[in-house]
Amino acid sequence: MLAGVNKVYEHGGREYHLQVEDLGVEQACFEVRVYDKGTVLWRKRVPYAEVLQKALPKGEQEEELLSLMEKALHTVQAAIAKGKLT
Repeated sequence: MLAGVNKVYEHGGREYHLQVEDLGVEQACFEVRVYDKGTVLWRKRVPYAEVLQKALPKGEQEEELLSLMEKALHTVQAAIAKGKLT
């Protein structure tokens, strides 16, 4: 289980807290959340069973999951910039 990723993204004079939390291999997904001043504006679960099915060594698996988390954050940042999540 990965700890997750947190970022602060500034756009339009606002600070958004972006958080990705691994929900564990039992659920095989992580949850992406966007907060504004402590209020959850948006959330989505992203499955990663396909990564687990590859049966990669632990280090490689963690790298791939971290890459998926970072990609999700970049996608959310783009959506905020386009006004889709605010």
